[in-house]
Amino acid sequence: MFEYHGWITIRESATDDDDPTRLTEIVESLRHCIDEIASPYLLDLRWMNGEPFIHIGGFSNHRTSPEIFDLFSQVGTTAPGSYGLLHLRDDEDPAHENEVRVLKLARGNVTYHTELLLSPCIPTLEDPFEG
Repeated sequence: MFEYHGWITIRESATDDDDPTRLTEIVESLRHCIDEIASPYLLDLRWMNGEPFIHIGGFSNHRTSPEIFDLFSQVGTTAPGSYGLLHLRDDEDPAHENEVRVLKLARGNVTYHTELLLSPCIPTLEDPFEG
């Protein structure tokens, strides 16, 4: 099972004084990237209160969306002031099968962390299998 939920606030720079024209260009280039990702799940880029955001989420039997990870890296490269989180659970990842992981985007860098509030998945989220 592969489950993921996340968001990104898009910012040209960390100074919080983005040029509106340049930010619009960045958002449109990211929209093209998003349009190329064929996903039946949640993948939404929109402006809210004058700020651009990406929201993503999905649930599938197997990890089938490497483009989601690439999108976080692409946003970090294109708009290094952006920030966001992606929570993911992949029970087929042998090193992290009992964890919820967090992909963090901040200042153009993407890092992975264990989500301590939801890990370990068993027994925090589910009972142990009794067969």
